[in-house]
Amino acid sequence: MPVKLTAPEAASLLPVKGVQLGFAEAYVKKPNRKDVLVIKLAEGTNVAGVFTKNRFCAAPVILCKEFLAVKNGIRALLVNTGNANAGTGEDGLKRAQQSCEALAGLLNIQPNQVLPFSTGVILEPLPVDKVIAGLPAAIANLKEDNWLNAAEAIMTTDIVAKGTSRQLQLGGKAVTITGISKGSGMIHPNMATMLGYIATDAAVSQAALEKIIHYAVNKSFNCITVDGDTSTNDSLIVMASNQAGNAEITAESADFSALQDAIADVAIELAQAIVRDGEGATKFMTVTVEGGKSEQECRKVAYAIAHSPLIKTAFFASDPNLGRILAAIGYAGIDDLDVNALQLYLGDVLVAENGGRAASYLEEQGAAIMKESDILVRVVLNRGSENITIWTCDFSYDYVKINADYRS
Repeated sequence: MPVKLTAPEAASLLPVKGVQLGFAEAYVKKPNRKDVLVIKLAEGTNVAGVFTKNRFCAAPVILCKEFLAVKNGIRALLVNTGNANAGTGEDGLKRAQQSCEALAGLLNIQPNQVLPFSTGVILEPLPVDKVIAGLPAAIANLKEDNWLNAAEAIMTTDIVAKGTSRQLQLGGKAVTITGISKGSGMIHPNMATMLGYIATDAAVSQAALEKIIHYAVNKSFNCITVDGDTSTNDSLIVMASNQAGNAEITAESADFSALQDAIADVAIELAQAIVRDGEGATKFMTVTVEGGKSEQECRKVAYAIAHSPLIKTAFFASDPNLGRILAAIGYAGIDDLDVNALQLYLGDVLVAENGGRAASYLEEQGAAIMKESDILVRVVLNRGSENITIWTCDFSYDYVKINADYRS
């Protein structure tokens, strides 16, 4: 089961003016499950996106980048689960384009005003006929308060739907932000990760929205990892419908920071939910690296710890075999690291200093902390003033089972 994570209540996911969501059960892979999602955007909505850097990126990712670059005004998003449409070559691009054309025809918009997204099994042709056949049903139930159904419609190996909302006052107007995401395995950030959709009704310039999405992703989805694999389909989209009635926010506006922080808060909650719902996860681990010369070297250490199968399996077993963490720090790639200067903490317990085991550390302390479901690993490098925090989970027997059975 997910680590201290439950699905949101439908009423807690607040409607965003100018953003409607509808779903269908199209049998893309399995019967009797929501697997097609349409998000319809009011005219004038600004849209920004970040995507995987995997060179084998999926056909819909290629089209999304192309359509966003055209700047024709995005009016709809189309998501299918059950098939990634990745590793499908020119045929995959044609099928993704066909799905955009079909939705555009039904909504009376242009095909390049539709952003397509797919998630599921790689190297298999997209059953585009099934996706297209599901579109009328998805359009028929388009509603602004359909966020929970939308969150369920984008799930693959996720156990629970993921979504959250915020409201704040900007320029004397109430502004709403609601977001959903999916992701459980093949999670490792590279500009973006998983599928995530965040919408606000605030009036925001396109340039400001671009700044906000990059700030938010670096605070959230670029700080999580489940298994170290970067998916072919990772995408994050932020939409601003400009219908809250506030004066347009630019990067120079007094309200810019407040909106940016609120969207980042939504992104952080969604990102952490992905880790808590990591495939087979039983522990949620926060890894903080402090006192680095640069953020980059802090990230190297944090991810060396978070990616290590030896460390992740030790946490699953609640085994305080903490020498594995020291080994990961040592191979993280900081050539001039002084191991005698750093400290390692588990929770608030000092585990290692002066190049070895802390004199005050008792294994019983480590064992007690590792039995908890939320665990902090803190490394103090004592080399500078930079720091980074990332979130990860353990590796359990179920991670192997889930991925061994993924195509069946």
